[in-house]
Amino acid sequence: MPAAARGISTAVADGVTAARSADAEAFGAAAGRLAGSDPQRVALVLGGVVRSLLEELHPDGMDGEDVRAVLERCARAAAAWDSGVDPPVLLSLLAGALGVSDPDEQPPAPPDAVARNALLLVADLLGPRPLRTYLDAAFAELARAETVEMP
Repeated sequence: MPAAARGISTAVADGVTAARSADAEAFGAAAGRLAGSDPQRVALVLGGVVRSLLEELHPDGMDGEDVRAVLERCARAAAAWDSGVDPPVLLSLLAGALGVSDPDEQPPAPPDAVARNALLLVADLLGPRPLRTYLDAAFAELARAETVEMP
């Protein structure tokens, strides 16, 4: 795995571990490292992880109530220990992972807000499952996409 990908992988793993244990300091450090990484790669990797988890948790698809439940559960759990939780950013990330948003319709959130809230969403959806399986699949998909794009 290239160094940039290892950095993203480590930051995601550290952020999810910190979120699971409600360690605000470690979480902030991991989110900061992630926010400093290539935003397009971070979005593709975290979007892939979220999408895989949603497909597994909701094999018949999601309706509005399902989306609301995910947002409320994630925001409430995180608000108890992280002041950076931002429900509109969570919704934007969820909509992006579901493929129902148009990035041109709204201005992008700051990289730190995206990193923090994406990590919170991944940790919430992941529950007790091991992150590595989903992260490896997301990086494999990113590598395939980059290979197809190369002339």
